[in-house]
Amino acid sequence: MTKHTHINGPRLLLLLVSTYLIFAVLLNSVGSVILQSILSFDVSKPQASVLEGFKDIPIAVVSFLFAAYLPRWGYRRALVLAMVLVATACVAMPLLSSFWMTKVLFLTVGVSFALVKVSVYSLLSYVNTGADKHAANMNVLEGCFMLGVLAGYWLFGAFIDQHTPASLSWLNVYWVLALACGLNLIFILTSMPDIRTQQTSDNAEGGFVDMLKLATLPFVVTFVLCAFLYVLIEQGLGTWLPTFNNEVLGLPANISVQITSVFAACLAIGRLSAGAVLRWISWFPLLLVCLTVMAVLLLVVMPLLEPSQQVGSVKGWQDVPMAAFVLPAIGLFMAPIYPAINSVVLSALKQQQQAAMTGLIVIFSALGGTLGSIITGMIFEYADGHTAFLFMLLPMGLLGVLLVAFRRGVLREQSPSAAAVS
Repeated sequence: MTKHTHINGPRLLLLLVSTYLIFAVLLNSVGSVILQSILSFDVSKPQASVLEGFKDIPIAVVSFLFAAYLPRWGYRRALVLAMVLVATACVAMPLLSSFWMTKVLFLTVGVSFALVKVSVYSLLSYVNTGADKHAANMNVLEGCFMLGVLAGYWLFGAFIDQHTPASLSWLNVYWVLALACGLNLIFILTSMPDIRTQQTSDNAEGGFVDMLKLATLPFVVTFVLCAFLYVLIEQGLGTWLPTFNNEVLGLPANISVQITSVFAACLAIGRLSAGAVLRWISWFPLLLVCLTVMAVLLLVVMPLLEPSQQVGSVKGWQDVPMAAFVLPAIGLFMAPIYPAINSVVLSALKQQQQAAMTGLIVIFSALGGTLGSIITGMIFEYADGHTAFLFMLLPMGLLGVLLVAFRRGVLREQSPSAAAVS
């Protein structure tokens, strides 16, 4: 049973998008903050790589413990709490200005995003009905998320002092982000209905047990492994791209951050266009083609990025090598994978199971992001940036194999309606 007032679908979607945009900037600022922490706080790459864990581990833990209870507690309350926590952390960043505070910030962002993502994914089913519309809205939502990521790179880059990159002036960006959180909080309080699903079971552990039961379904197991590997690849590349640009290509710190927006732009374009493409092409062959192109691009572009030729040679945008723009183009083909598999698995489940399923999505995505960042950082430190990025060919191959198993599992689970998901 669901408790809510009349739901304005477009307004609800706009609210979900605005909330997602703020977290897009904060979550994906980890690459920029890693670079600036290395420069401003004099920490090593392995030390800086733990920031991904401070962000992702709380996402996993909070999702695991509370995702199944959010429908009963109230999605509106969850979003309000998330905004208050993140606004407070943003205000504290420029006031305390230390590496330990960056850890606290990302821990807070992680806890809050767990509440937000479960709420947003669950609320998406209230915007429209039908698997096709759900998939389209999912891609719009994730596409807007990537637009937020893109804007975030330029926002952070604008606050980095090009002449003194070790300066703490970049911390002033958090005043802007705190203001954005405050405005979005007002939007939630004035526009969002109170949507709560009343549990039919009196067992307080029912929702938690439902999540564990979902994790025993074969097609869900293959799905979470796919999500894990995808995020490992995306975060491994995206998080370390600013540092790669700075140390391997020799780009100035502010340009290193801003040019990473090409990666986010490609992800945004890919996801926004995937909604239309998936109306004409089945998700499975599309994703296999995307994975193949990603691997080919990585193999072709990496030899063009020779550190001995680039370090120290770039003084401005006019000196940036073309290959530096081509590498982030991998994001264009990476983009459809995550929202497509999320939509397939959520559409295969009943609405009351979607909060628990979203909890599993968030958990394994978080674990994948943490592992991807740490592995890439370690290889970057003890080998080089080229080797770190080429390592991503391994999870790409594994993801291709698992997509085949995932498709078979979904078709087996929904054999009467297999055509709808194939």
